[in-house]
Amino acid sequence: MPGRIPAPHIEYAQLAPTLIVLGAAVAGVLIEAFLPRRSRYYAQLLLSVVALAAAFAAVIGLAAGGFGSAKAHIAAMGAIAVDGPALFLQGTILLVSLIAVFTFAERRLDPAAHGNRVDSFAAQAAAVPGGKAEQAAVKAGFTTTEVFPIVLFAIGGMLVFPAANDLLTLFIALEVFSLPLYILCALARRQRLLSQESAVKYFLLGAFSSAFLLFGVALLYGYAGTVTYSGIAEVISDGAKQIDPALAGTMGNDVLLLIGSALVVMGLLFKVGAVPFHMWTPDVYQGAPTPVTGFMAAATKVAAFGALLRLLYVVLPGLRWDWRPVMWGVAILTMLGGAIVAITQTDIKRMLAYSSIAHAGFILAGVIATSENGISSVLFYLGAYSFVTLGAFAVVTLVRDAGGEATQLSKWAGLGRRSPLVAAVFAIFLLAFAGIPLTSGFTGKFAVFKAAAESGAGWLVVVGVLSSAIAAFFYIRVIVLMFFNEPKAEGPTVAVPSPLTTTAIAFGVVVTLVLGLAPQYFLHLAGQASVFIR
Repeated sequence: MPGRIPAPHIEYAQLAPTLIVLGAAVAGVLIEAFLPRRSRYYAQLLLSVVALAAAFAAVIGLAAGGFGSAKAHIAAMGAIAVDGPALFLQGTILLVSLIAVFTFAERRLDPAAHGNRVDSFAAQAAAVPGGKAEQAAVKAGFTTTEVFPIVLFAIGGMLVFPAANDLLTLFIALEVFSLPLYILCALARRQRLLSQESAVKYFLLGAFSSAFLLFGVALLYGYAGTVTYSGIAEVISDGAKQIDPALAGTMGNDVLLLIGSALVVMGLLFKVGAVPFHMWTPDVYQGAPTPVTGFMAAATKVAAFGALLRLLYVVLPGLRWDWRPVMWGVAILTMLGGAIVAITQTDIKRMLAYSSIAHAGFILAGVIATSENGISSVLFYLGAYSFVTLGAFAVVTLVRDAGGEATQLSKWAGLGRRSPLVAAVFAIFLLAFAGIPLTSGFTGKFAVFKAAAESGAGWLVVVGVLSSAIAAFFYIRVIVLMFFNEPKAEGPTVAVPSPLTTTAIAFGVVVTLVLGLAPQYFLHLAGQASVFIR
């Protein structure tokens, strides 16, 4: 019939990883509503682990079925790309998230409160910090098990973000994973005011970046008459062949294209934590509960860099000569800024925050390469970096004093003599961050710098190597502090974790060493997954 609205055609099987995670998140909300409080923790943990494992299996199934190569296509009526980079990044996000959930569920690090085991999250999130309601919640043994469905919603948004194939889907995915993260940052059991302050900073600055991105989407729509990636790329390369009468005055206007592209890229660079859009990172990393910090530092970077890669390589390849010089500047500022400022830090979480900023600069060197080698090197680096980061923050949760986590660097003096195993594991992660050979960090840096050098960005590689040398100083400084300084009498203790955190740390060590000693298979895997569907 004329005028009839066609029914949407959705490939549910190819969207299975995202649908499984979001379905589990909805089920988690229902568990919070209907299950007795004493049963929620175990039900939520089991649901989260099973859902993430099932979603990861679905990604493996899609990759084995050829959807990462020969069968790669655009699904969900043009909204989602199912291709090699999308599946590789989704698999990385799911595996990182599965390990992160173990650290969320840890309940043996803090001493029991009123006979009840406690985790890293506030007993009652809505209670005023230090107020009577919070004291009553602690006494009653309440726990904020809502963190599990909240983190599943965030993971669902992250799965869509690097696979989004139009600008509206990109924006919706950004909000779906950002809003849960704002909440999670405010839920620390200890130092609740600092935690809430970090959440407010993240929310306000995140709202600004979302506004910039949305304004950029509007300008690009005015330029191209469409929000689909392929449509915008076609108008950039061939010009506006069919002018939409409603947009006749703006379509094909290069000013809209340049400003709109800059605003959208700005919104993505904020999520990446690149200079000069990085100011939220150290405060949020320090104030958020450490399991949340580790999850954000690992998974958010993977999702954001995936979206940035797809935008630059699929939508804006025709503007390569415009955006490359800008990205050169951003990468140089990010590498040098993160490495130099990290030297001055006295808090371990803030030091790791500036370290993550420097690593964002190293990854941008691979993005700038504008080649398949550049894409594969970025994919490998993201996978390697995310597990090192998660393991490092999991170790930070173990070093504790009477006030909770002992994050002041001075308190880590002599840790290698108090607990040689924990200090040795943390040293492995620090050496990986520094890019020392036989660790995953060296392989990742070598891959991105090689791709950048082959694309003519030799000076950028020189800056990257200098930044790595600067960064190595503060990593080695922590190792020296742990092993060659005398422990203080009133120094912190190392808590004995449950098998959950032990598994997270062990997995991080294994991945760090395997990707450093035998990286060839995983480099080949990233190389196979380096072609975007257009």
